[in-house]
Amino acid sequence: MSDKVSLEFLKGHLWKAADILRGSLDASDYRQPVMTLLFLKRLNDRFEENIEVLIKKGKSEKEAKKEFHHDFYIPDDARWENLSGVRSKVGEAIDKICKLIEEKNPKLEGVLTNTKYADPRKYPDNELAELISHFNSPRLRNSDLEKEDIFGDAYEYLLEKFADATKKKGGEFFTPREVVQLLVNITHPKEGMKICDPTCGSGGMLIMSRKEVEKHKGNPRDLVLDGQESNYGNLAMCKMNMVLHGIVDFNITYGDTLANPQLVKGGKLITYDRVLANFPFSMDWDNKGAEKDPYNRFRFGVPPAKDKADFAFIQHMYAQLNDKGQAAIICSQGVLFRGSVEQKIREGLIAEDAIEAIIAIPEKLFFGTGIPACVLVLNKNKPKARKDKIIFIYGAKDYKEGKNRNTLREEDIKKIVKAFDDFKDIDRYCHVADLEELKENEYNLNVPRYVDISEPEEEIDIQATIDELKKLDKERDELELKVKQDLKALGFKI
Repeated sequence: MSDKVSLEFLKGHLWKAADILRGSLDASDYRQPVMTLLFLKRLNDRFEENIEVLIKKGKSEKEAKKEFHHDFYIPDDARWENLSGVRSKVGEAIDKICKLIEEKNPKLEGVLTNTKYADPRKYPDNELAELISHFNSPRLRNSDLEKEDIFGDAYEYLLEKFADATKKKGGEFFTPREVVQLLVNITHPKEGMKICDPTCGSGGMLIMSRKEVEKHKGNPRDLVLDGQESNYGNLAMCKMNMVLHGIVDFNITYGDTLANPQLVKGGKLITYDRVLANFPFSMDWDNKGAEKDPYNRFRFGVPPAKDKADFAFIQHMYAQLNDKGQAAIICSQGVLFRGSVEQKIREGLIAEDAIEAIIAIPEKLFFGTGIPACVLVLNKNKPKARKDKIIFIYGAKDYKEGKNRNTLREEDIKKIVKAFDDFKDIDRYCHVADLEELKENEYNLNVPRYVDISEPEEEIDIQATIDELKKLDKERDELELKVKQDLKALGFKI
């Protein structure tokens, strides 16, 4: 290994850690200890690195710890060295250290203690000890890494591998990076913006938004990054993901977004410049009392309780937009054409000129589901040229086919984003529809109603075909004449 830890080495090192537990636990169970111990080691090594910087500036170790203001504080009793030699009651030792770190760092509440490891039947001492030994090296300070940002990239790699291994459950916490990139490229987040994902899973939408701002030389710290997540384990992964990407200014809350929204201030929903989300498709929800919702989220209609929470999420996200806000939401294509109250909700959104784009994307892009999906773009501040119009983009044919999952290539993303940005018709790819056309289609927003997706018939050059037939006739006549001549030469009477 080289002096510096590379991304490729780190990926392999993390996946080997998963190998230690893979035989005895399901992926949904073994991902937690792997991620927890990785996180503990990283926090410990960064803390030691920051303390050493202060000591080199002339502080004593005691003074350095007292004046420590970087990232997260790791008390002496919670340092990695207290784990590295433990061989019995290993789970108890891990639980103790996790509790100590959370007590010192309120921002990490629920990140480390959401799983209990003091159960030797589920987490045997020998396997936990082997996992700790695996993480003893290499050291994971910033100065040890080839690039500081590789740690976040390696963690996302691990999340993706776990999502693939857990199949259906994987889709609950991880949206493929290229799909997230599509949403970010469509919405163009900029410094100074407030960005939210109310069903944030492991936080990919928020992290990619920040990276986009940084990529365009904006100040990544001049952002508000808020999220809500209803699964406590996923909430922990999200917070870990943010921290390991070097993000400490975030607000990730726990709770059911529909039943108990947490991103609230003064009795009203906090509103945002951008909302990006991939909510769980066709979920049941408790719609009792929705007509009297204190945040007035469901004013276009209350969706049915059974299998139809989609438009509850969509309306919640629309209500989270400020006057200049834009949302990009991954939905099942059923929201585009289902009737009854869902049609009335579509009509209400169209009447308010809320919908900017409908983008059909390829099937089998997501972990654990092959349901055809689309991207719904909402905008409370549509440019004048886009008023009372919706662009329909059929991006479902452009992708790289995979064994288990299809992927969007960079050129596929660029093609969709350019079509959205240009907002013009492209034959058999996208179409800008006005209100009259939407009414003619009875507010059915299924993309093939507006974009001809049939294969184009091959054009026939009539003159070229006639010329080819004449050529064939001539060749036939010449062949018949030669046969007659040959038969005559052989003595046959013709």
